[in-house]
Amino acid sequence: MKVLGLIPSRMESKRLPSKSLLPISGLPLVIHTYKRANLSKLLDKTLICTDSKKIIQTAKKYKSKAIMTSPYHKNGTERIAEAYIKEKNKYDLIVDIQGDEPLISPYHIDEVIKFHTKNFDADIVLPTLKINFPDNPNLIKVVTNKKNDVMYLSRNKIPFEAKNKAFFLKHLSIISFKPSALLKFAKSNQTSLEKIEDIELLRALEIGLKIKTVKLKGDSFSVDVKEDYKRAKDRMNKDKFFKLYK
Repeated sequence: MKVLGLIPSRMESKRLPSKSLLPISGLPLVIHTYKRANLSKLLDKTLICTDSKKIIQTAKKYKSKAIMTSPYHKNGTERIAEAYIKEKNKYDLIVDIQGDEPLISPYHIDEVIKFHTKNFDADIVLPTLKINFPDNPNLIKVVTNKKNDVMYLSRNKIPFEAKNKAFFLKHLSIISFKPSALLKFAKSNQTSLEKIEDIELLRALEIGLKIKTVKLKGDSFSVDVKEDYKRAKDRMNKDKFFKLYK
């Protein structure tokens, strides 16, 4: 399997402006994501995908590969689809690694790739982690069936605990696509549920793409608000992967 890792990143975050370039332990946030992705043993190439000249310049400064994309994409999945097309190389899998997860585990990236190669009937693989506090709307909750197919995603607390206690799964921001699925997604218009929930992968479900999940252990979080940024700064210097690239 030949695998391309793509990291969508932009400057126009509303909740935490310019978060991609916020410093954490001496490196911009998105550079942490890139360098950690490069610790993966199964990615053949990794690129930051952005519409920002500042991010391109920062990537060059830190000897990280980046590609300029259109400013008109509605989400990161559309952005990585453009980058994949521009690459003009044949890849078996495209792995979307969200640029706002500076503590992403390269082990998790490899686990997702391994799972997808063994479950190649799936168009998309979306890993999940168990969470104890599902009320945060910034955490995308995932409901699956017994075959680990994704049934629905929501910012709300699902499943609703009407009679029994439930456990909750959050969407981890490493998403593996078959190239054909990525291109089908990018060519499709935004769907109604995608707009309502503001979750781009609902488009994939609505247009009939098959999403499977692999349940992982450990922890990772996206930097969405100031509290997340503080948490990332507090944890970075103690992180075992940071020692490998700082």
